[in-house]
Amino acid sequence: MNQPARRYSMVQMDVFSAKPLEGNPLAVFPDARGLSDAEMQAVAKEMNLSETTFILPRDAAVQRERGVQVRIFTVSEELPFAGHPTLGTAFVLRGASGAPEVALDLKVGKIPVRFEEGNGQPVFGEMRQRDPELGETHDHKAVAEATGVRPEEIADDVPIQTVSTGVPFIIVPLRSLATARRLRADWQRGAEYLRRTQAQFFYLVCRETVDRSARLHARMFFYNGEDPATGSAAGCAAAWMAAHAVAQSGERVLIEQGVEMGRPSRIFVRADKDGNRVVNVRVGGNAVEVLRGEVVL
Repeated sequence: MNQPARRYSMVQMDVFSAKPLEGNPLAVFPDARGLSDAEMQAVAKEMNLSETTFILPRDAAVQRERGVQVRIFTVSEELPFAGHPTLGTAFVLRGASGAPEVALDLKVGKIPVRFEEGNGQPVFGEMRQRDPELGETHDHKAVAEATGVRPEEIADDVPIQTVSTGVPFIIVPLRSLATARRLRADWQRGAEYLRRTQAQFFYLVCRETVDRSARLHARMFFYNGEDPATGSAAGCAAAWMAAHAVAQSGERVLIEQGVEMGRPSRIFVRADKDGNRVVNVRVGGNAVEVLRGEVVL
């Protein structure tokens, strides 16, 4: 006999932007109970966005202690952590409640998101990521070949370095905005290099920017194309900036991303330097709802 259709509500947010149709789109399922792992993966592929999140409500006391359980899927795999899904999902969970903080229980643990509002400004959310792990540094020539740039187009006053706050990225500092803007990364070639490292993706940055108020211009290529905003990578970049004096300890700075895609994103980051350690990585921005719908299975 035919089983009755199952209906799952969803919300789509544009994250790291206060304007609709900018930033990074995110599909959020506010109550995904009843979906299997395989179904979550299939739904994420159907959404065809960088990531889709699935909220799994549970007992209120457990949620107060551990946070709201959320799972994050790309079109190809589940991720233990990702920045714009965390921020966008926190905005959905907060809704119109005015709550000052929402905590998510992700695969990497409990991630709090604090909210700021007032003075007629859009609501701003800021997540605290896991303390970073600053890993290996990389050879300019090898990374240049993997990313499709010339070795001399990579800056030599700061290192190419793997950093992780849950997902490891190789931070690649380019010399100029012109180099960043003409990048045509070959994912397959880059993936061959990444397989020999502990990192999952490249995050290519330069200190010359389109917006003069920004500290870094960034691009991130992956298997689904280019990402207009990558909060997990931005957190790694915040740690990298603090470690190498590109930003001061505790200084909140802007990373611009998605410009070349016509999806400009504004990602605000900061991290503290404590002796030789970098701690307290925070990544924030705005988010705006753009549509609501229902998936029928």
